[in-house]
Amino acid sequence: MFSLVLAEASSSSQHFASFDVHPWQWGLFIAFIAALIIADLLLVHRTAHEITFKEAAIESSIWIAIGLSFTGVVYWWHGSQASQEYISGYLIEKSLSIDNVFVWAVIFSYFAVPKMYQFRVLFWGIFGALVLRAIFIFAGVALIQAFEWVLVIFGVILLYSAWKIAFHDDQEVHPENNPVLKIVNRIIPSTTEYDGQKMFTHVTDEVESTDKATGKLITARNVRRVATPLLAVLIMVETTDVVFAVDSIPAILAVSHEQFIVFSSNAFAILGLRSLYFLLNGMQDKFRYLNIGLGLILAFVGLKMLASFFLGLHPPTWTSLVVICVLLAITMVASLAADRREGIDRSVLVAEAAAEADALAGVGPEFDDQGAHAGPADPGARSGTRPDAPDPVAADEPVDEPKG
Repeated sequence: MFSLVLAEASSSSQHFASFDVHPWQWGLFIAFIAALIIADLLLVHRTAHEITFKEAAIESSIWIAIGLSFTGVVYWWHGSQASQEYISGYLIEKSLSIDNVFVWAVIFSYFAVPKMYQFRVLFWGIFGALVLRAIFIFAGVALIQAFEWVLVIFGVILLYSAWKIAFHDDQEVHPENNPVLKIVNRIIPSTTEYDGQKMFTHVTDEVESTDKATGKLITARNVRRVATPLLAVLIMVETTDVVFAVDSIPAILAVSHEQFIVFSSNAFAILGLRSLYFLLNGMQDKFRYLNIGLGLILAFVGLKMLASFFLGLHPPTWTSLVVICVLLAITMVASLAADRREGIDRSVLVAEAAAEADALAGVGPEFDDQGAHAGPADPGARSGTRPDAPDPVAADEPVDEPKG
C-alpha cells in the first residue's frame, strides 16, 4: 500500500511545469532584479524622507505592474502551464505578505523608528529576505525531488498555519524575547540613540581620573563603535520574515515545483512590499477578515498537497488560481463592507448623541408625532431673544394713551 502511495507521489512532479534554466539566464534575471533594487535606492529614495500615501500608491502600482507583466514573459518563454504556476505563486506570496506588512508596523512602533528612516531598514530587510528565500526555495525543491513524502510534512505545516492565522489574528511581537536579538546585543555594543539612517555610529565616553603625582583631575575620551536601534529593527524584520517563509514557501511549492518559477514569483512579490507597507500602514482595521481569507488559502493549498500525495489527485493549476482569486475577492469585499457598515453605524450614533445633547440644551429641532419638523424647540434660541420678550419693532411704534 505504501509503495503504491509513493508511486502516485513520484508522478506528481509530472503535472507541474519543468524546464532547464541556463546559468546565463539565471544571471540575467538576477541582474534585472539587482537593477530594480539599485534604481529604487539611488534614484527614487536617494535621500531620507517621509513617504506619503500618494507616493506609496504610485510605487505599489508600478511594482505590481512589473510582477504581473512578468507572467507574459513566462508564457512566451515556457507556455500556459508555467505562466499559470507563476501567477498563482505570485498571488499566494503577495496575499500572505500583507500579514507580514502589519507585523512590520508593530516592530517600527515598538522601536519608535522615525518614518523617514523606515524605508532604509526595509530596503536591507527585503534584500536579506531575497537571499533567505532563495536558500529555502532551492532546499525545498531539492527535498521534494529527493523525498516525495516531504509533501506530507509541508501539507501538515500549511494546515497548522491556516488554523493559526485564521483564529489568532492579533500579531504580538516581543523584541525583548527574540533569541537572535539577545545574542546580537551581547556581542555587539549598542546605543538607544538614532544617528540618521546609520546602522552603526560612534559614541564618545569621558572617563575622569586623578593623577596620583600631581593630584589634578584628568579627563580621557574613549571613542567606541556601537550599533544604533536600526540594527535591532533590521534583525527583527529578518527573523519575522524567516517565520513567514515557513508558511509561504510550502504554499508556493503546492502550485509549482520549478525553482525558477517559485523564486521569480517570490522575488517580484517581495520587491513591492516596501511601498505596500507605507500604503497599508494604519489600515489593519479595514481588513478585519484578511486572516480568515489567508487561513482558507493556506488550508486549500495544504489539502491540495496532501491529496496529491495520498490520492494522486492533481487538479489543473488554473483551479488553484481561481480559488485564490475568489477567496481574496470575498475577503476584501466583506472587510470593506463591514468597515462601511461600522462607519455608518458610528455616524448614526454620533448624530443621535448630538441631537440628544441639543434637545437637552433646548436648541435642537422638535418633531411632532408623525415625525414632521415642528420648528425650533425654543423660538428664541436662534434669534437670541426670550419668547416672552416684546417685539422690538412694535416697541418703536407710538402707543395711544387713554384719554381722561
